[in-house]
Amino acid sequence: MNRKKLIAGNWKMNKTSAEAVALAREIVQGAGTRTDVEVVVCPPFTALESVAAVVDGSQVRLGAQNMHFEPSGAFTGEVSAPMLRAFFATHVILGHSERRNLFGETDELVNRKVLSALKNQLRPIVCVGESLAEREASLTLKVVQTQTERALEGVSKELAAGIIIAYEPVWAIGTGKVATTEQAQEVHGFIRGLLTKLQGEAVSQRMRILYGGSMKPANAPELLAQKDIDGGLIGGASLEARSFLELVKAAAGPA
Repeated sequence: MNRKKLIAGNWKMNKTSAEAVALAREIVQGAGTRTDVEVVVCPPFTALESVAAVVDGSQVRLGAQNMHFEPSGAFTGEVSAPMLRAFFATHVILGHSERRNLFGETDELVNRKVLSALKNQLRPIVCVGESLAEREASLTLKVVQTQTERALEGVSKELAAGIIIAYEPVWAIGTGKVATTEQAQEVHGFIRGLLTKLQGEAVSQRMRILYGGSMKPANAPELLAQKDIDGGLIGGASLEARSFLELVKAAAGPA
């Protein structure tokens, strides 16, 4: 199965609306006509509308960093899937380790968000991954299995193929530490096998699994060459157009 590589930039709580527009323009100029790699930018909520205008008409897709599972209501400070769709967002990051660790998001909550995103034609980028303590206790595969299974509860085979899984070893996010290529492929291969059990071979082979632990231009080619690593969920390296575009280029493979 020749899955199209995907490079998604998670800008986190960075960039004012004006700064986000400037960064998005550079990315569109550098990658806006590419069709061999899928490119997604995920600015903060305050910049979604302005970035949507910049990427409109290009191949660059718009994503959000989170959402609530209800379509509307008395949820102060939250943003719903229909609100994101109104800006023509196509993707949404769910269950990021920072949401789980800093804001107490549970597997059940992540699952409710996944189901809501799919109902509203948003592609979830579902984050799974272990902490350093869990890795040192040899619990990596158990943690990843639990998070993946619970996130996909109630998801039909028809919709599952549109879900993107992002494996992010929590100990490698923003720390400069990176899982070795072998460590990353081991977990990606395990997730692929798990998806096959859950959704069947045909669906599993269509689902993309991204690596989300400090991918940079220096290590990207080796990581992206692995058979079950289908792209990257990029944090720090997505905040500067040049490094982000280098990752997009790496995903395209040798010229």
